Amino acid sequence: MTGRDDKGRDRTTINVTDGSLIPSKDEGGLLSAWNISFFGAISLLVILPLFSPDPYLRILSFVPDGLVATFSVTLISIFFALIIGLFAGLGRISPNKAINRLATVYVEIIRGIPLLVQLFYIYYALGPLLRLQGPPAAILAMSICYGAYMAEIFRAGIQAVPKGQMEAALALGMSRSMAMRRIIIPQTVKIILPPIGNEFIALLKDSSLVSILAVSDLLRRGREYASTTFRYFESYTVIALIYLVMTLFFSRLVAMMEEKLRHRGTAD
Repeated sequence: MTGRDDKGRDRTTINVTDGSLIPSKDEGGLLSAWNISFFGAISLLVILPLFSPDPYLRILSFVPDGLVATFSVTLISIFFALIIGLFAGLGRISPNKAINRLATVYVEIIRGIPLLVQLFYIYYALGPLLRLQGPPAAILAMSICYGAYMAEIFRAGIQAVPKGQMEAALALGMSRSMAMRRIIIPQTVKIILPPIGNEFIALLKDSSLVSILAVSDLLRRGREYASTTFRYFESYTVIALIYLVMTLFFSRLVAMMEEKLRHRGTAD
């Protein structure tokens, strides 16, 4: 991404994030990197149990409930993270100094603490006080953590909408809140969809951390099987392939949604 600094000089910013997982429209063809990775992982998940049912077929039959737990934690966490991020993002651009400062402090503190530390803190330190155990504690920690990152995405997306849009809405007699709901937020969604997709994929991968909180997610089920059979290589190979298939699948889904929104915006 190129631009100019405050002295008018050209500068280049290199962003390396989970966005690299989202396939580009130009990356077509049967032998694209996405196709090789996705269908290669699926093929291994099919071939390995066929040629070696013990232990691969046993592992695959052992982890489905962990897969459900992983999806549940991820989807619920991203839902609450979006809500927290929306309000915190609005707070970050609020003209009210108290609200702005409160939202900014929340974002700075949460982004400065690793997710693993937050998981430990909420589960072990606040868990007994709030009576939270297992999945609820994990969902709370991940929602708060990713809510801070979502706040910055919403803030940047809202500020990317031309100021004339708000001024035109106010000139038509809309209140600021109505203009935000009907004019600004719908345009913001088109802008922030790719980074939100990135955060969802990152959250899906980070959900493996909840296995340390006695949550029977995909990774924990794999660890349980490995610890009882000592088949560590086989267990973690299957777990890695399943995570790879999930992240690549959702990266493709995000790319399709982004393309659909882009075409809709062009048609409008």
